[in-house]
Amino acid sequence: MSINRALWDERAPVHAASPGYGVDRFIADPAHLSSVVRFDLPRLGSIEGLDGIHLQCHIGTDTVSLARLGARMEGLDFSPPALVEARRLAELAGVDVTFHEGDLYDAPDIVGRERFDLVFTGIGALGWLPSIGRWAQVVASLLRPGGRLFLREGHPLLWALAEHRDELVIDHPYFETAEPSVWDTPGTYVSTEATLTTSVSHEWNHGLGEIVTALLDNGLQLTALEEHRSVPWEALPGLMTHSDEDDEWRLTERPDRLPLTYTLQAVRVA
Repeated sequence: MSINRALWDERAPVHAASPGYGVDRFIADPAHLSSVVRFDLPRLGSIEGLDGIHLQCHIGTDTVSLARLGARMEGLDFSPPALVEARRLAELAGVDVTFHEGDLYDAPDIVGRERFDLVFTGIGALGWLPSIGRWAQVVASLLRPGGRLFLREGHPLLWALAEHRDELVIDHPYFETAEPSVWDTPGTYVSTEATLTTSVSHEWNHGLGEIVTALLDNGLQLTALEEHRSVPWEALPGLMTHSDEDDEWRLTERPDRLPLTYTLQAVRVA
């Protein structure tokens, strides 16, 4: 986790300064929402007046977006530089959000148990966690009875594919493994001229069945699961086409072959 924290500590200010995260748009337009939240508006429904927490919130663009939809939002992240950017964004955007620093698995002790009507987790979060079972325990402990988990994430089949290939090849674990996949990847997923020196990360995949089972085992009832043919970034370079309509990427050829992301909702049983 300390290796991953160093990676995110260095990238947080780079992401905040990049056009991809659109911080300037949040400041200029009080109605602006992140593309991730905007994509799921029909599924999210009204969250006016709900107490919500965004786990692994990074620089807070999704957190601020949810607050703009009327929820009383808090955010949690383990990276101090990311939280500096998140608090700055919230202040400049004129949105009241409370941000907490800490490891996800410590969330119940940091923010309190059974305090939230909504737990939100966005794209690219679960792969940094070694145990999906422990994550599900945290989600269940944070939610009030009847509270809802809202998760949009990269599909585990996408994470199992080899990158930088001319064809779709499964090359990495689909299921959760005891040991992480270790990557040494220079740069980051946004356009930047910044020179980054931290490149090693440790990541875990979690199969869709493992995620659903972990939630069921911890007293949550699955209410929705939708797989999508699109993803918010060019996950498979050279094989994808961007759509301006929803700001998402899809396979250029035969996009029905592969689920790229999914949206999952579950409710803590009263």
